[in-house]
Amino acid sequence: MPPIARNFRIRSELAPGDLGMIVHLHGILYAREHGLDTTFEPYVAKPLADFVLGGSGRLWIAQEGDRLVGSIALVDAEPGIGQLRWFLVVPEARGTGLGGRLLEEALAYARQRGLTRMYLWSFVTLTDALRLYERAGFRTSETRTSRIWGAERTEVRMDLEVSA
Repeated sequence: MPPIARNFRIRSELAPGDLGMIVHLHGILYAREHGLDTTFEPYVAKPLADFVLGGSGRLWIAQEGDRLVGSIALVDAEPGIGQLRWFLVVPEARGTGLGGRLLEEALAYARQRGLTRMYLWSFVTLTDALRLYERAGFRTSETRTSRIWGAERTEVRMDLEVSA
């Protein structure tokens, strides 16, 4: 069954409240869906604030009407290398193709910038997201298990060689 057509708008200009909502949604959804504790929100908030105040890269916001329903960013990690961060789609917008659209925005930006590589960190339990990354060409390069954000979790690093 094809995704339901929805009127999503994707923008890269920040508006008041965007950063707070990104942190809020990450905190609420990751706690509800994956049991992360309150230490996860500062993990999202601090680098997000640092990025906005002086980092380089781009952040995209997905909206439906006035509501923020998704986000993704590509931040400069090293010369020629970008890190995918803060990728989130709210549950009621999942399955609509929005996640793929957001990821494609980041990939197009990486190609436009001439980046040679991108990477991301995720959890092994985020199977839908991992499949989306794999379809885009990302490959697992590292896994690590540690006690983080209130429980033992296995994180996975995925890398992508960017082609023009």
